[in-house]
Amino acid sequence: MNIDLNDYFYFVHVVEKKGYTAAAKALDMPKSRLSRHVAQLEERLGVRLLQRSSRNVAITEEGKSFYLHARKLVDHFEMAEAAMDNKSGNLSGKVVISCSLGVAQFVLFDIVTDFARQHPKVLIEQRVTNSMVDLITEGIDIAIRGHSGELPDSSLIQRFIANVEWQFYCSLGYLEQLEQLETPYDLASCRFLKVGRAGAKEAIPLQHKDGLRTHQNTHIALCSEDMSTIRQAAIDGLGVTALPDYVCRAPVEAGQLVRVLPGWVSQSASLSLLMPSRVGVPPHTKAVAEFIRERLPVALAPAIQE
Repeated sequence: MNIDLNDYFYFVHVVEKKGYTAAAKALDMPKSRLSRHVAQLEERLGVRLLQRSSRNVAITEEGKSFYLHARKLVDHFEMAEAAMDNKSGNLSGKVVISCSLGVAQFVLFDIVTDFARQHPKVLIEQRVTNSMVDLITEGIDIAIRGHSGELPDSSLIQRFIANVEWQFYCSLGYLEQLEQLETPYDLASCRFLKVGRAGAKEAIPLQHKDGLRTHQNTHIALCSEDMSTIRQAAIDGLGVTALPDYVCRAPVEAGQLVRVLPGWVSQSASLSLLMPSRVGVPPHTKAVAEFIRERLPVALAPAIQE
């Protein structure tokens, strides 16, 4: 069999870029030439790897299976080149990181920029989304994801980072306006600032450290999918909110927010680092992953409230 390794390389890029147009642009080559390489590969293998339509390209089941092997092969060649580049100790290459908006805004920024300063030849592409992504098909090298219980995809490399709790916060000024805020029932008389979408009334979930779970109706004064908006509204004294520890660490330390309802949280989750389970992770990707694993738990630690 006459194997052209360029065909493997081009096929992998079409899959990860979700089409010929984006892949051709990324590779800086004509789309017709790229399509010809993939067609040659399909003809040589005797199977259809990609289904083409006038608007999009979909990978077949055979294509998914072949992609996993082709991706490994491309990885090995990239590692071989990286090994030569890194003989002097200088890391180089591209790393794609996926994380939620909250993690990107409040904890990962300083970590990523610190790594970039130390390793200027490593290009970090950060993709921010609150939705789950398919690391393989999206071409993600590292994902930081919150989850409850075990992750469903056991084929991924999973590294636990920390437990994250959504605790209750408000400004000292707002707290002084209330008669009391010591039990979940007291939330009924509060204005609540919610992350996400909500109606005028909302049952807020609560979990006690002893295991008790309950819900409490309250008045929603503001809801937003942007945690920074909700945090600022709480700092400005608009109401009570529930946010991850790491989001409120700085304002608690600065005295802008206080933690309320001790012993209660709205929800808790695990934060993990995920990587595609494939042999031969490039040195620069490993370095970024280890840097994040070392620094992230410190950044996620809650503030100590006096």
